[in-house]
Amino acid sequence: MTADFDLFIIGGGINGTGIARDAQGRGLRVALAEMNDLASATSSASTKLFHGGLRYLEFFEFKLVRKALIEREVLLSAMPHISWQMRFVLPYHKDIRFEGDTPASKLLTLFMPWMKGRRPAWLIRFGLFLYDHLGGRKVLPATATLNLTTAPEGKPLKGKFTKAYEYSDCWVEDSRLVVLNARDAEMRGAKIMTRTKVVEAKRVGDLWEITLEGGQVVTARALVNAGGPWVENIIKDRIHVDATEGVRLVRGSHIVTKRLFDHDKAYFFQGEDGRIIFAIPYETDFTLIGTTDAEHDDPNTKPFATDAEQDYLVAFANQYFEATITRDDIVWSYSGVRPLYDDGAKSATAATREYVLTLNDDGAPLLNVFGGKITTYRKLAEDALAKLTPLIGGLSNWTAGVPLPGGDFGGKSYEDIVRDVMSKYPFASETCARRFVRAYGMDSFVILGKAASEADLGVKFGPTLSSREIDWLMANEYAQTAEDIVWRRSKMGLHLTPEQIAAIDHYMKAA
Repeated sequence: MTADFDLFIIGGGINGTGIARDAQGRGLRVALAEMNDLASATSSASTKLFHGGLRYLEFFEFKLVRKALIEREVLLSAMPHISWQMRFVLPYHKDIRFEGDTPASKLLTLFMPWMKGRRPAWLIRFGLFLYDHLGGRKVLPATATLNLTTAPEGKPLKGKFTKAYEYSDCWVEDSRLVVLNARDAEMRGAKIMTRTKVVEAKRVGDLWEITLEGGQVVTARALVNAGGPWVENIIKDRIHVDATEGVRLVRGSHIVTKRLFDHDKAYFFQGEDGRIIFAIPYETDFTLIGTTDAEHDDPNTKPFATDAEQDYLVAFANQYFEATITRDDIVWSYSGVRPLYDDGAKSATAATREYVLTLNDDGAPLLNVFGGKITTYRKLAEDALAKLTPLIGGLSNWTAGVPLPGGDFGGKSYEDIVRDVMSKYPFASETCARRFVRAYGMDSFVILGKAASEADLGVKFGPTLSSREIDWLMANEYAQTAEDIVWRRSKMGLHLTPEQIAAIDHYMKAA
């Protein structure tokens, strides 16, 4: 029998689209089905960071941290429009105590019982030394020490914090990363199907027979289950195969407040419960605070930031910021479910962030994807193809450093491209140029095309958002609703009124 595809992927999050791009670039015939919009679940609800995971060192996850640290700089080179360097400020105070139960804290307490409930300065410095050197850092600046009594980073903080450590990690526009991987896969020949649910998949001879909602049936030589929070449900209810591995669903919630500080660095705060949160500059006018770790029972129950989680994040931040914030300062909140590999850890915080790939080759190959983090999505895709290519063929690894759509800056910087946009389109404000280059990179020139004035961009729906951009997103980035555009292709929802968003929806339905 001749298959329609070499590889069929269930799930349009970062793991599914990353595998689709990698596989199609190896010469395989790839199809991907996502039951909703791309990045509509976990992959648009992260803390938006490419990071090694400094706190994972306390759980002795050295292999995971090293892999992620190496990946940061590989990924930066491929997507200078949607990812950039960011410095993180970790305030230190000797009297901060916590009730954490990490392997590192247990070891410290064993040999130094008087240090129970503390992270001494030397331990933090050692952790940051490892963080600087585990991944062979080449581009990102090294750790530094700040005097918060004189440094501007100390101004928003309470007076008791006089010292801080500053280290490097990276920001990424998570949902745009997913869309660009899907676009790249499609430009190379893959078939990307959004709002297409897989009803059933079964082995027929040496192939997988996949039934889609609406009755369409396609065949593939191999199947990848990258269903994220639904990966276990898909195994049991759609594929009907036995599997001993499972996922642990952990809800991570975030709040967005008015802007709490004037500089462009982020904060890393330690809590009394042993957890940490970030406070990050967000969308120019706001501050992003998160995240929580809470058990989540059912992937079909839509996650949201509960009152208790919002109160927790507000109280956590108030331990550090001089100006008190309240729930009234929250302008938006969001929550996502992390499908962590179930390693039997006692708490959600302690559960591993490492991914696990299981291959069932009792007939046509089936690869199930458990866990993972956004920073290591490209390595996950390579590891997935390392398991599959011996069975279905395909070329060797190729994605390291290869730009995503819009990311080939030709040696220029982000600031250079912003100036080029403003020079070619004098009617565009600096705010507009910066937003476009951050979202679309070199594709900004494709979208704006031959426009000679703002009027050439069509209907204006809000600050810097026109029908020209919406038309392009519908034609090239799988957008079908206003929600797709204002919360996943962008975060314009923070800047638009409900009436403006309704007008976008009306325009798209009439298109």
